[in-house]
Amino acid sequence: MSRTAQVERKTKETEISVKLNLDGEGNVKIDTGVGFFDHMLTAFGVHGGLDLEVNVKGDLYVDAHHTVEDTGIVIGQAIAKALGDKSGIMRYGNAYIPMDEALGFCALDVSGRPFLVFDAEFTDDKMGEMDTCLVEEFFRALSFNSGITLHLKNCYGKNDHHIAEALFKAFAHAFKNAVKKNNNGEVLSTKGVL
Repeated sequence: MSRTAQVERKTKETEISVKLNLDGEGNVKIDTGVGFFDHMLTAFGVHGGLDLEVNVKGDLYVDAHHTVEDTGIVIGQAIAKALGDKSGIMRYGNAYIPMDEALGFCALDVSGRPFLVFDAEFTDDKMGEMDTCLVEEFFRALSFNSGITLHLKNCYGKNDHHIAEALFKAFAHAFKNAVKKNNNGEVLSTKGVL
């Protein structure tokens, strides 16, 4: 079974296309118009072992908010579509990722019950052209549109770039473990469905 998805979304604020292959090789092609965000999505694709193509045209003359949040929506929808009924996956994943002085942690459950706990603070207002507050907005949009229960924590760190990158990479590794195929192909739930 092919675990791939292609999702497109067009609003008055953004036009987004996402292609996703959960069983990829880390081949990524990202163009959101926001350099730092491109860097983070590239890290997600490479470390998550995904083939990920993201093309975004957003109202960057306003700011990056709509671009980042809406991209989270569409990537989340692509994840949900690629996973289908979520049968045959390990379901849970977690990872600690160091990035120089920063340490990021992620634990997640591909449960069908979206929730976000985001425990990280940033010192500066921006990283490149991306507002630091948009890191949380991205993960909220992704978790609620993919049906993932997602916990992210910055254990410690001083450099905002390192903190954000540790969180994206921790998410990538936790996600990769959660969507790995299990031994029996069944849904990992006492209910029998997710």
